[in-house]
Amino acid sequence: MKRWVHLRRYRALLRRLLIAIFLGISAALAVWLFHQAMLMLEWLFFDHANGSLVAAAATLPGWRRALTPMLGGLVAGLLLWAYQHYQHQRPVAPTDYMEAIETGDGRLDVGASLVKSLASLLVVSSGSAIGREGAMILLAALVGSVFAQRFTHAREWKLWVACSAAAGMASAYHAPLAGSLFIAEILFGSLMLASLGPVIIAAVTALLMTNLLNGGQTPLYIVTPLSAPWPEQYLLMALLGILAGICGPLFLWGMAASGRAFRSLNLKPPLQLALGGLIVGLLSLLYPEVWGNGYSVVQSLLSAPPGILLLGGLLVCKLLAVLASSGSGAPGGVFTPTLFVGAALGSLVGQFCANWPELGMAVPILMALTGMATLLAATTHAPIMAALMVFEMTGEYTLLPGLLLACVIATTIARGLRPQSVYHNA
Repeated sequence: MKRWVHLRRYRALLRRLLIAIFLGISAALAVWLFHQAMLMLEWLFFDHANGSLVAAAATLPGWRRALTPMLGGLVAGLLLWAYQHYQHQRPVAPTDYMEAIETGDGRLDVGASLVKSLASLLVVSSGSAIGREGAMILLAALVGSVFAQRFTHAREWKLWVACSAAAGMASAYHAPLAGSLFIAEILFGSLMLASLGPVIIAAVTALLMTNLLNGGQTPLYIVTPLSAPWPEQYLLMALLGILAGICGPLFLWGMAASGRAFRSLNLKPPLQLALGGLIVGLLSLLYPEVWGNGYSVVQSLLSAPPGILLLGGLLVCKLLAVLASSGSGAPGGVFTPTLFVGAALGSLVGQFCANWPELGMAVPILMALTGMATLLAATTHAPIMAALMVFEMTGEYTLLPGLLLACVIATTIARGLRPQSVYHNA
């Protein structure tokens, strides 16, 4: 009898393992296809296909740079408005994978999710300052939801959507551990840690599939290897954690205030998204770097950061662009824009500290990496995930203890100032 029970449990474990591997591969394919669609639209819109919207913006005349994000927002808004207008019944399931896992039963509305992802593709590809990872993870989670409803029992739906979301995040950021802990830390109340095994398998499988599709394994951000922090640098990282813990709630308050301001205009969705895109376009006349989610600019901050005045102006303009894009309702994520704001904030602090050579020549890059992790921790309230994400994206293992310390400090302060995270933004 015990042997049959053991065999049944082993078969159930093997089944979960195989499903997790399948969902990891499927999520990586969904993320890869979305990225290829972005490159195709970039080539169609700008005759430019190296993946850098900033470089594309820099080659455009001023009028096109100003109007392109507006037109992208207008078309995306028309798409969303038309779908909602001609939909005769309310969606029976959410289009937010966080809601589907945390408060729903794991189901996602297929049609509405696909339309939302297409609208996100349009606004991201036309230069709006919003992250592409939102649509990428949504598509990955949608694959898991459709598979779960068709082939598994209802009690497992949340698990498989969680696996797919973690795999999508791992594929988008090359960070399987962070993707797994993203689920564990943020959705701890609705997903037991005993179910974390399939989530990790799916995330790792997604990363391996992504490496295969991209032709090799490379960190998301290329950084000159740093030595282990000195005691003085640990103190600087902790102090930056305090600053990020204050700035994180301010950033969330700004996004909420921007959303209220746009809604107070009582514009139709197409006009509202177009207005957000126009603001981004006008800001790009000062700094083309405000286009896109900020990935290429973060890479430059980690290799050859600009001067303090230039960086300060870029930070202000990019922050306004992010607030305009998110406040107007542009579909997308805020992960990568948050990483940019954190990197710029940390780089500013690091360049100021560089006036004291005894703090080390690499302190601007160290502070930029710390800023990325701490502001992400302050907005998500997930310190372990934030620290691991920056470590996995850059491969800087020696910084992990200091990043964990700074992220815990940032999260503690941020929670005290604003109990809601970016995923429960009131």
